[in-house]
Amino acid sequence: MSLEIIQGIENLQDSNEGVAVTIGTFDGIHLGHQAILKRLTGCAAEKGLIPMAVTFEPHPRVLVTPASPPPLLTIWEEKIRLFTQYMSGRLLVLKFTEELMNTTAEAFARTILVEKLNLRKLIVGYDHAFGKNRTGTINDLMELSRRYSFDLEVVNPVIIEGKPVSSSRIRRLIMDRRLSQALEMLGHPYPIYGIVKKGIALGKKLGFPTANIKFHRRKLLPIDGVYSCSVDYNNEMYDGMMFIGQNHFNPKKQKSVEVNIFDFDEDLYDEELIIYPEVFIRENRVYNDTALLVAQIVRDRENVMKIKHRGETK
Repeated sequence: MSLEIIQGIENLQDSNEGVAVTIGTFDGIHLGHQAILKRLTGCAAEKGLIPMAVTFEPHPRVLVTPASPPPLLTIWEEKIRLFTQYMSGRLLVLKFTEELMNTTAEAFARTILVEKLNLRKLIVGYDHAFGKNRTGTINDLMELSRRYSFDLEVVNPVIIEGKPVSSSRIRRLIMDRRLSQALEMLGHPYPIYGIVKKGIALGKKLGFPTANIKFHRRKLLPIDGVYSCSVDYNNEMYDGMMFIGQNHFNPKKQKSVEVNIFDFDEDLYDEELIIYPEVFIRENRVYNDTALLVAQIVRDRENVMKIKHRGETK
């Protein structure tokens, strides 16, 4: 799909073309988000409008609740790749500032959606709220649609196990060691993006070289342990196994994300990787010497290969 990314309203080109718009944070771009994006693209094609998603960076709760912003299902580098999979048209990225945080729902709709974007159709999720203190509800949008002459469509939730799919629900599943259920609600593999940095090179010495990635500090990582995984490097996919947690042989005593890519021997320092954890293999453990660790890694690889052979991804 073709997606034009516009960073900031000031970079939007003046146009008389009408747009169909959806608005949201879209953390995770889960099945519910995908349903909205699919409807946006389809509706725009039906009515001869340009499809446009409006999103915010950083996550609004960084400013709204600075003491407790949620961990991210998708950092920006991950989210942009997912947007290109699920929609075509335009993606408008608004910097979330205190000024924007304090903009009322009516002012946002009038000055940005109607006057700047030439809004003709607005498509939102069933629980959408916007404007200062999220006071702009679906009922308010209905009134605004009449006042400013745009169509409003509300997309129903995607229901799994009797409840709507949501970013907060997926976060809880990941934190509760229920990755397979989280993946079901995401509707796509869970990405962990990072730049490869130098580690202590223990894996290479042991015969299992690992790429140690610098991950975003607000990224929600699965619980510590070993996982089967897939790895995207330069748009090529590889099998591997990954480790999340504190490497007890590392004197820095910090959490790391490391991946051993099978049948791969290229230098990856400073390269971008996206790791997709699939199946939890075991918890992190302390080993008294490296020989015990090597024996365990051999067993881990055998288990991962069995999983890959069976075609399991959850």
